[in-house]
Amino acid sequence: MDKPKITQAMIDAYDEYTHLSLDRRKFMEKLSLLAGSGAAAAAIAPLLSANSARAAIVAPDDAGIVAEDVTYPAPGGEMKGYLVTPKSVSGPIGSVIVIHENRGLNDHIRDVARRVALAGFRALAVDFLSPQGGTPSDEDKAREMFSGLDMEATVANAEAGRVWLAARQGANGKVGAVGFCWGGGLVNRFATKSAGLNAGVAYYGQQPPVADVRDIKAPLLLHYAGLDERINAGIDAYKKALEANGKTFEIFVYDGVNHAFNNDTSSARYDKAAADLAWGRTTDFFKKYLA
Repeated sequence: MDKPKITQAMIDAYDEYTHLSLDRRKFMEKLSLLAGSGAAAAAIAPLLSANSARAAIVAPDDAGIVAEDVTYPAPGGEMKGYLVTPKSVSGPIGSVIVIHENRGLNDHIRDVARRVALAGFRALAVDFLSPQGGTPSDEDKAREMFSGLDMEATVANAEAGRVWLAARQGANGKVGAVGFCWGGGLVNRFATKSAGLNAGVAYYGQQPPVADVRDIKAPLLLHYAGLDERINAGIDAYKKALEANGKTFEIFVYDGVNHAFNNDTSSARYDKAAADLAWGRTTDFFKKYLA
């Protein structure tokens, strides 16, 4: 049987659904119209969504890392996280907070944290749904929970993670953050509120209020997907504000790829060439500012 054809309109509809402007029923109705039938839509929907069963790029028991579930104190209560430390690095090292998409702390984000560790940094993937009990296994439920998060409190919980990481044994005190989708937006917002953040990398993240850009202290690396009209609408205003306020930043737009192009568990949107290029730039950026 031939693999169903996935069009850009289908990917755009899925993006609407994952960011809560379409509910599940309306998404399937729209997908059925685009696919030609309900049966075709049912076959295509799993190809659009992330597949947690896909093999991790870095195995949880990789010989080069030590990984553990941890908690740290924060204004919003105890925060859960996944801490990964490289074995091969001697001397104090920089640290990176890994911030998840609007699916919460799942296996894919844990995998990303392990990749960060293999690049030579201690990585902490925080579960920002901790105040609501933590990330559930049901992705739809997880997405719904994000509407209940207070952004100011969430940023404070991120700052508490930064302080906790900076003070850990073996840390050099420098902490960066990398986030994807919702997490990219949080990196941008976090940078406007944290005087101690040393570097921020945002993948296709919502831009912060322009009035807050003056408060950014950290250098920023901003990755955008060329086909991501929803997020890209804010690039120009953000860039102008960063320039006007004399901030250190780099912006890269990857032509012909979709929002979530870094997520290798989503076959319809993942783009290996763009993901590899962006990841190389990300690790180089952290090596420059967190050493």
